[in-house]
Amino acid sequence: MKEVEKEIAVGLDIGTTKIVAMAGRYNEYGKMEVLGVGKSKSLGVHRGVVNNITQTIQSIQQAVQEAESVSGVKIEKVTVGIAGQHIRSLQHSDYITRPNADAVIDENDIDTLCNQVHKLVMLPGEEILHVLPQEYKVDGQAEIKEPVGMYGGRLEANFHVVVGQVTSIRNIGRCVKSSGLELSDVTLEPLASANAVLSQEEKEAGVALIDIGGGTTDLAIFKDGIIRHTAVIPFGGNVITEDIKEGCSIIEKQAELLKIKFGSAWPGENKENEIVSIPGLRGREPKEITLKNLSKIIHARVVEIVEQVFLEIKNYGHESPKKKLIAGIVLTGGGAQLKHLKQLVEYITGMDTRIGYPNEHLAGDSDSETTSPMYATAVGLVMDSLTHLKKQRAIDSREAMAQESVQTETEQTMDSEHHEEPVATETISKPRRNILEKWTEKFKEFLDNAE
Repeated sequence: MKEVEKEIAVGLDIGTTKIVAMAGRYNEYGKMEVLGVGKSKSLGVHRGVVNNITQTIQSIQQAVQEAESVSGVKIEKVTVGIAGQHIRSLQHSDYITRPNADAVIDENDIDTLCNQVHKLVMLPGEEILHVLPQEYKVDGQAEIKEPVGMYGGRLEANFHVVVGQVTSIRNIGRCVKSSGLELSDVTLEPLASANAVLSQEEKEAGVALIDIGGGTTDLAIFKDGIIRHTAVIPFGGNVITEDIKEGCSIIEKQAELLKIKFGSAWPGENKENEIVSIPGLRGREPKEITLKNLSKIIHARVVEIVEQVFLEIKNYGHESPKKKLIAGIVLTGGGAQLKHLKQLVEYITGMDTRIGYPNEHLAGDSDSETTSPMYATAVGLVMDSLTHLKKQRAIDSREAMAQESVQTETEQTMDSEHHEEPVATETISKPRRNILEKWTEKFKEFLDNAE
């Protein structure tokens, strides 16, 4: 039982509308098997940012308990997604001059360069979350994907830097810890969603992932297999519900139901005489709403959201041939389920569009609910966590092997000449950690210190 449990990972998606806890593991075919999902209404989060700690803790505990009872697994560690309106990104170029140009470039040089970017001065209260290298240049030779092992005196790189507010991130960490859980990993939500719904071919060809949540719409652009741009737009499905509520003078619960059942992003679809009757408040007459009116309200707001996202795609430089996104747009998140949204996005942007379901990496017998775009982020978080566990296990086993080889060599010969060799095997056996993992460790220390 212990061995199986080790391979189970849990993703916690703290959204504006809902909080999802999902437990999963890889089956023998390398596909992800969802063991249990817990969902609760998110009460203390506004536009991806925690604004009520107590309510958020209660919602997290509720979701986790539900996931535990469905899966039969005790949840202790979770991988959390970070998003929210405070996230922004920028492009930055930096370089280092190496003291010895005759030695080959190694990991330490890349670390030095990345750490230099971490020292960039940000606005007060902001911190750099991710430093993602795009391309490297060695002595002026451009478009190098992997400079390790090359010779060169000057190493420079273009970076995609993701920045967020320290307090917002600290609050999420606080909520997770106060819910009695341990933070095993932290991931940017657009990156998690991308892992769940995009194929490697799409990332190579160039694709924009639009994740429409309740409070925010996240954008992640990939090209040549590398993330090129991220943005968080502070509008989502909730503002559409709000507009329906105001426009039709009804309560929020009814507005949400109307949007889900009869909502459409394309007003030409409905005839003038299609009417929905909504029960009035206590002792009042029922209200009659035409579907044409409803879709006009929805259309106006959706156009605004899509145009903002398209502006970000244009800012990235999608119009230039080199940066063209051949695979177009992939829509995911709860908001992607709105009727005729795909057609509207194609009409506004002129780009190929599809709805992204997180079923590519899921086991075939998965529940139809978990393959809904609504769960894309949660599926991505579990996948990230499983990959991380796999890497960790590889590191542990390699270190154990190195340790064993050191012992056997020492036992075989106590000769001082051989003592240096085992050390070398130990350093080789440590695989490269990515920037995200290093940052997560720093972040965990930072949270512990904040206690």
